[in-house]
Parts: sequence; C-alpha cells; structure tokens
Amino acid sequence: QVQLVESGGGLVQAGGSLRLSCAASGRTFRRYGWFRQAPGKEREFVAACYRSRDSTYYADPVKGRFTISRDSAKNTVFLQMNSLRPEDTAVYYCAADLNYSGEYAYWGQGTQVTVSS
Repeated sequence: QVQLVESGGGLVQAGGSLRLSCAASGRTFRRYGWFRQAPGKEREFVAACYRSRDSTYYADPVKGRFTISRDSAKNTVFLQMNSLRPEDTAVYYCAADLNYSGEYAYWGQGTQVTVSS
C-alpha cells in the first residue's frame, strides 16, 4: 500500500522557518514534489527532486528561500522553508511518482503552514 505522510507544518511568524517531512512507503519512487494550495487558489508547484539525480527544481516565488532534499535510505523527502512570508500560507502537499516526468500519481494528505505577519 502506497502512503505519503507529511508532517512539520504549523504556525510561524514572518521571517521564520519550518521544515516539512514526507515519509513515503509502499513503492520506490523516482521523483518527489511539493505543492501548495492557498485558500481560494489553485494548487501550485513548489519544488521537486529525483531519487537518483542531484537536480532540484523550484517555483520562482520560493527560490533562494526553500530547499528540497531527500534521504533515499529512509524514503523521506524534506522541504526546508526559510524567510517565510504570509503569502506562503497554504496547505502543503507531498507528491511522488514512479516516472521521471508527467503527472504525479501519489499524493499525501497535506499539512497546514500558516505564516503570520
């Protein structure tokens, strides 16, 4: 059974930091991603990384502030979020896929991140 379980969300003041974790089980994924959805907005891409590649990708609004990383031995992916802004407030979702491209097939339940001004 495939499971993606996020943790690490919470309430933080602007300028603060949070680290999200996503524990994956059930399959060995090639690609991981983080997405977020703010109230009244569509879900948007945040960051992505690959199991066997060093490449990482970021959405422009988070470049230089967020860092995606993975622990392949533990099948866990992280999102370190620094210099948080109120506009980063959203539900953050972890996603994973068996392929290197295309739509993500597996999703976590989401974790709330709230940044106060």
